[in-house]
Amino acid sequence: MRRTAWAAAAGVVLIAGCSAGAEVNSPASQGPSAAPATSAEPAPAPSGRTPTGTLLVADFAAATVTFVDPDRGAFDSVDVGTAPYGLVVGDDGRAWVATAEGVAVVDTARRTRIARVPYWTDGLGEPTHGEYRGGGMGIALAPDGRHVYVGVNRPGGNGAVEVVDTRSLEVTGVADVGRRPFDVDVSRDGREVYATGHDSFDVTVVETDGLGTRRIEVAPYGTQGGLGSWLKPHYAVVRHSDGRLLLPFEGERLVVLDPESGTSRVERMTADTHQHGATITGDGTLLAVGTGPIDPTSDEGPSLTVRAPDGRERIVPLDGAHEDVAVSRDGRTAYVTGGFTRDGYWNGITVVDLESGDTRRLPAGVRPLGIAVL
Repeated sequence: MRRTAWAAAAGVVLIAGCSAGAEVNSPASQGPSAAPATSAEPAPAPSGRTPTGTLLVADFAAATVTFVDPDRGAFDSVDVGTAPYGLVVGDDGRAWVATAEGVAVVDTARRTRIARVPYWTDGLGEPTHGEYRGGGMGIALAPDGRHVYVGVNRPGGNGAVEVVDTRSLEVTGVADVGRRPFDVDVSRDGREVYATGHDSFDVTVVETDGLGTRRIEVAPYGTQGGLGSWLKPHYAVVRHSDGRLLLPFEGERLVVLDPESGTSRVERMTADTHQHGATITGDGTLLAVGTGPIDPTSDEGPSLTVRAPDGRERIVPLDGAHEDVAVSRDGRTAYVTGGFTRDGYWNGITVVDLESGDTRRLPAGVRPLGIAVL
């Protein structure tokens, strides 16, 4: 009941972010503990090819992706296009970056941009910054590496998933999906794509053979408040064991969605904080980023939830808002980006030791959102 009441009020008393409204995009909107990337000496660029374990972040307030040594910080950047949001890296080392202008293709070994594939979707407006800008948001790669699927936001209307052929570097198809596709995921067999529609309270299932679609509502708190509601879906992960989608809400509820039947159940979560980015490890551990309270009088602050496959959770407090998360190849370390889609972001990454819960801040990037480990 508390969440329902707050959702109705949020569209009136709060600005930007997950509710509909204006957004603050300037560096002045960063939190008081912001750590700008320019506040530390850049790490020396490695000679030759980029080392394994390097982090790659999308600089949402710039037009670049930044390469980050996880111990020493940022050491190089590559121009990709205005306001990069999500990114994904294939086994061949190419990164695919969803920007306001198109899908940029980056050779991460040589740290150069190969191409930028323009969108087919119309009505995107001029390339610009901010949470509501037109262009690419969530992005995912097919298991066989043959196609990239990017969620494209059309301001004021429904979005699209565009299909990019990774060999021809051309868009080969478009499917209509919900509003503001924050996240895009692919099924284990590559036959389906899942676009999480933030402003339409749904997941659109896209068949990769033929691009047929079906919509599944995902609204464990209901849809009261419409565009002004804060209680919307953001990011999803595909559980390896059974192909279910896991969508965390508010550090209170985890929606476990069967995309085949369209049915879901809700499991309890414990962080009590507004949640955005999520990832899942090979052993089924879910990590969910808590951005901070909706209602500061009753909700908890920013955190990282580490949820074991049996549902047990550990909550790691974070200093300031964060957006997305990736895990090191050995599974011991999480990297949480400080960019955040709302005001209050900062220019860096929080490095989390997943065994001890210890954290440290690493200046990196310019409002970094999407992140991958090379």
